[in-house]
Parts: sequence; structure tokens; C-alpha cells
Amino acid sequence: MKLISYRYQDQDSYGAVQGDRVIDLRAVFGSRAADLKSLIAADLLAEAAQAAARAKESLPLTDVQRLPVIPNPGKIVCVGLNYGEHVRETGRTVTEQPTLFLRVAESQLAHGEDIVLPPESSKLDYEGEIAIVIGRGGRRIPEGEAWQHIAGYACYNDATLRDWQSATPQWTAGKNFFRTGGFGPWLVTRDEIADDQVMTLVTRLNGQEMQRTTTDKLIHSIPRQIAHISAFTPLAPGDVIVTGTPGGVGAKRTPPVWMKAGDVVEVEVDAIGVLRNGVRAE
Repeated sequence: MKLISYRYQDQDSYGAVQGDRVIDLRAVFGSRAADLKSLIAADLLAEAAQAAARAKESLPLTDVQRLPVIPNPGKIVCVGLNYGEHVRETGRTVTEQPTLFLRVAESQLAHGEDIVLPPESSKLDYEGEIAIVIGRGGRRIPEGEAWQHIAGYACYNDATLRDWQSATPQWTAGKNFFRTGGFGPWLVTRDEIADDQVMTLVTRLNGQEMQRTTTDKLIHSIPRQIAHISAFTPLAPGDVIVTGTPGGVGAKRTPPVWMKAGDVVEVEVDAIGVLRNGVRAE
């Protein structure tokens, strides 16, 4: 099942995507699940799939305004330096534990929306990634049980202001500018993707391939990430883990490649779909 959050006629809702239409699931669940995070927390994904299969009414996807897949996550934990090629191009070394940083919800934007290039920077870079959404919360989750805590997967573009990221040893500012974190095009539920399935991730800028990798090249696997993060903070339904970007970022090319107004960047994961965002100057 593919799930999105969206706005229709000034009302926020969520639904199941079937082809070029969306089935309004908030109308089905009402107060039982006011948003997609609540649906996941209430363990209603299976019931939602049944409701979507029975539904007789739907909306054209083109009539709704997409929102980030989970507009209101409690936490967005991002994993840095998690592919060997990216570690090498940055001149860093592989660490025994995952390198982590946080994003705030306000930094996210939806599929089809424009990443915003602020006047404070001209070094806007792409980072194609795979995001996982937590379905069942927990603390100190064992690696062997980690898959059971996943609700599903989405594409992510951890777009970064490199000059702000590199200005200090802390990455927070460069990773959290308003409307830079693309999250979409939808959540593909875990039952659609086999645990430990090798997925192919590709990033394209204006149609040109810039990044390509497969998830078997992750330094710290998805179960390892869940186990490590949940050791220091409880994970909750709707929390997001962004699993790392491969080599080929614009900052490490010769000459560097920075995104500019009018560009179009796509993050494609073969088992998920294509997240597409334009770029505009603020």
C-alpha cells in the first residue's frame, strides 16, 4: 500500500494511492486516526488496506496538495557518512558507531514542491536517501527484531547548505534550512518490500545521474541503525530515520555542482518510486 498525507479544500488528510487517485482514509477512520502518524500508532495499517480495497470513492491525485509523508514526526534522525564512497570523497574515516544528526519537521517539504534556496547561501547540495518510518516504538530494540518496528519506506532528499554545514563542527544549521528536506512521494508499507531487500537508489539533477548505489553497501544496516538509535532515545510510531547518502554529492565534484533556481532534482528508489522537487530562490 502507498500512503500519502495531503491537503484538500483547506483540510489536512491522508489516504491510500491507487494509480492516479487517492482514497481518503481520514474519512474512514475519523477520530480513531486523525493523521497518518496516528494511523500507524494505532496499528491500523492492515485495516486501512482493507478499507482502501473496498472504497468506491476517490480523488484525483492532481487535485490534492501533497504534504511531507509524515508532516508531524516526533523525531527525524539522519545518518551521515553511511556509504563507503561518500566517506572516501569527504576524506573522513568509517566510525564504529553511526554518525547522527537531527532534522526538524519544519525543514521538510513534499513531493512536487520546490526546495527553497535562501539568500544566505549559494551552496545548496542534494543528498538522495531512503527514509524509514517507525511503526512500532521501543527502547533498546535488538537488531534481530528491528524489521518488525518499521511501518514503511519513502524517498528523501537531505538537501544541505554546505557553507552553513561546514562553518562549524556542528551540522545543524546547514541541515535544517526551511523547506529543504524533500520527503515522498509516498510511504510504501513494509509488506510491499521484503526485509533486507536490496534497493537501488539514484539521484538525478536536471535529468543527469549524480548518485547511484544499492542498500547492500550501507556501512551501518537498517537494523543496526534502529538498534543504535533506540539505545539512547525511545523510538515512537511516525518517527523517521534517514539512512544515509551515497557518493557523488555536488560539493565533492570538480568543479562543485550547486543546485540553483529552476533546477529539478529527483531521488528514485526502485522499490518505492520517484521523489521530484524543483528549486526556487527565496
